[in-house]
Amino acid sequence: MNRMGSGNIGQSLTAREIFELVHADLTRVEQEINVQLIASVDAITNIGKYLQASGGKRLRPILLLLSSHLAGPVTESSIRLAGVVEMIHAATLVHDDVIDIAQTRRGRPSPNVVWGNHSSVLAGDWLYMQAFQVALRERNFEILDILISLTQMMVEGELLQLERIGRVDVSESDYLDLVDRKTASLFSACARLGVMSGGAEDGLASRLGEFAWNLGMAFQLVDDILDFTATAEVLGKPVGNDLREGKVTLPLIYALEHASEQERQMVETVLADGNYERVPFDLVRVMIEQRGGFERAQHRATAFTEKSRALISAFPDSPYQRALLAVTDLVTDRDH
Repeated sequence: MNRMGSGNIGQSLTAREIFELVHADLTRVEQEINVQLIASVDAITNIGKYLQASGGKRLRPILLLLSSHLAGPVTESSIRLAGVVEMIHAATLVHDDVIDIAQTRRGRPSPNVVWGNHSSVLAGDWLYMQAFQVALRERNFEILDILISLTQMMVEGELLQLERIGRVDVSESDYLDLVDRKTASLFSACARLGVMSGGAEDGLASRLGEFAWNLGMAFQLVDDILDFTATAEVLGKPVGNDLREGKVTLPLIYALEHASEQERQMVETVLADGNYERVPFDLVRVMIEQRGGFERAQHRATAFTEKSRALISAFPDSPYQRALLAVTDLVTDRDH
């Protein structure tokens, strides 16, 4: 199967160029996070450091920093806020792993496996509060408004997802609303906060926020396709995890529209069992492919990518504008 997108820009070169543009800034962000993760309770510090050491793409801080550069010079506020969004992202990961009873995160045991559910939930709460405490130092109500609205959206998304766990009748509209709340809203907030920390006008923040929202939608759609089509080694977690956890995502939603009754029952069996013991994972994957689920989801992801590309292309040419344009290719045409 042809992986996402056109891959117009060489991925390795693009990734290196982007990283070089913000490398010095990212180093400062990592230092900021290191300082902010020190708590009076060892378990909180240890969980925070564990998550930070496990790597990750740092896509959200990079998006904030590139947006800040596009608006003007990167400031101390930009660095602090990049740390804030990464801490909020980390908090959501800790809570998600508890809710999903996850075993691995980025190829390592997830925090709930190492420290248990109780400590992990409380550490996630602390990360949220620490992120807001850092943001409060900006003395900017608009920044706090964005972060509070964002956090509410993400929690509401998690609750909506819990309501739909194990249900086979999830619609495309339900799914896209969930992606908006859980992923795209954070991407949009990163771009808007980056612009605001650079001191630019609201119009620029709104336009970059729309670019990043479409980017976030594409990012999650690609993630959900890769959950079926990648390998565990590449993903850093088991394949087919979403369905095993009771989540029906877009490739499967599209496939079920044209599935036979027997194929539908096959999916319902996996949802009921929470494993692939009675219905092998490959049977589900092949069914989705044959029913056009991957292809249609790819087209949907590409549409969001093209919208984000059109929005960023309207900005004046600069290294940072080109980097944000390249990010759209990296998001769409990736294998993990």
